[in-house]
Amino acid sequence: MTVSYRQPGVVLTDHRFTVPLDHEDPSGEMIELYAREVVAGDKAGQDLPWLLYLQGGPGFGANRFIGQQAWLGRALKEYRVLLLDQRGTGHSTPANRQTLPLRGGPAAQADYLALFRADSIVRDCEAIRPQVTGGDPWTVLGQSFGGFCTVAYLSTAPEGLATAVITGGLPSLDAHPDDVYRAAYPRVERKVGAHYVRYPQDVERARRIADHLLTHEVVLPNGYRLTVEAFQSLGVLLGSGDGSHRLHYLLEDAFVRTQAGPALSDAFLEQVQGLLSYAGHPLYALVHESIYGQDGRATAWSAERVRAEFPQFDAAKTLAGDGPLLFTGESVHPWTFDCDPALRPLRETAELLAARTDWTPLYDPARLAANEVPVAAAVYHDDMYVDTDHCLRTARAIRGLRTWVTDEFEHDGVRAGGPRVLDRLLALARDEA
Repeated sequence: MTVSYRQPGVVLTDHRFTVPLDHEDPSGEMIELYAREVVAGDKAGQDLPWLLYLQGGPGFGANRFIGQQAWLGRALKEYRVLLLDQRGTGHSTPANRQTLPLRGGPAAQADYLALFRADSIVRDCEAIRPQVTGGDPWTVLGQSFGGFCTVAYLSTAPEGLATAVITGGLPSLDAHPDDVYRAAYPRVERKVGAHYVRYPQDVERARRIADHLLTHEVVLPNGYRLTVEAFQSLGVLLGSGDGSHRLHYLLEDAFVRTQAGPALSDAFLEQVQGLLSYAGHPLYALVHESIYGQDGRATAWSAERVRAEFPQFDAAKTLAGDGPLLFTGESVHPWTFDCDPALRPLRETAELLAARTDWTPLYDPARLAANEVPVAAAVYHDDMYVDTDHCLRTARAIRGLRTWVTDEFEHDGVRAGGPRVLDRLLALARDEA
């Protein structure tokens, strides 16, 4: 049963679908997908084309907009929008420490989670499209990992697409995760350097916090063990437009005086917990490196192994000298599953996924080279999360793809730039710009 309701300027309708867990076994186990339909209030009765939004991640449900926020207002001028919670996220059949034991032990859980990559998400979209559009192709907007899914869509089911728009999400078609992280760590170092130029007072603040964590055991209110490596991972903020400012405000009041001496304040620890906990999106940690796996090689904790090639990120070595502490970026490590209580029960499952070698190809270079779907992509200059060179190489490999390369926005440009970014990309895809 569908339920419709209103917010300012929009009509919302909840939809639930069932799709095969394994699309190679369509008569086997089924899982549920949730999606929210959004239409402008004054167009609710009109026959409009559809735009499907694929959220970044992996592991995050679609944005919960209020009214016509961000890019949604521009989309609603001409589309009926479907905000899909990809499998395992949001209101779709969840995958977390509470539900995964229902699958069985770690091996069964890993086999289950191997079906939560872009290839399965695309087949989910094609399974529900006839029910939503009556069989008509739809426009897809893919943000970040949603862009990876969109390139997989162009590779496997282009007949389902009227137009494709990608923001910050052109994947390398053939890079191993090691290649991804070897390109990432220097970018992160540049972002950290830029942060310290903007906020030089943060150099000493970050060193002081790191030194405290090396000499004290600190546990966040939810039971998360705050190690120095976990603290460094707060550098993930630096990939968003306001992230440097948010990191600065976080660092400026970290300590409080107590009877036992200086300690990290409750207010600081509460904020850090919200930033580091995977309780709301455990799938991100579980399959993060798997989204790159496709060449018969194990991902094998790539971010952790490659980090060893960049000793400047070693906090203990940094604090032995007088240099600035380097934060890290978007990466998942074995210690993440030791620190976070939402992930600890899934450590063995994560190890099995990291050792897996039977990843199937996600992209079809030959089909992409013959692409006929109008497609445009925003590529953010020196994007911290997705390598610009990888993006541009993929852009050249997709026939007819038009790029907008800009340093006006960071990776979250479709949120920060909202209607203007989507308007620009739709015009590019239609060859109107």
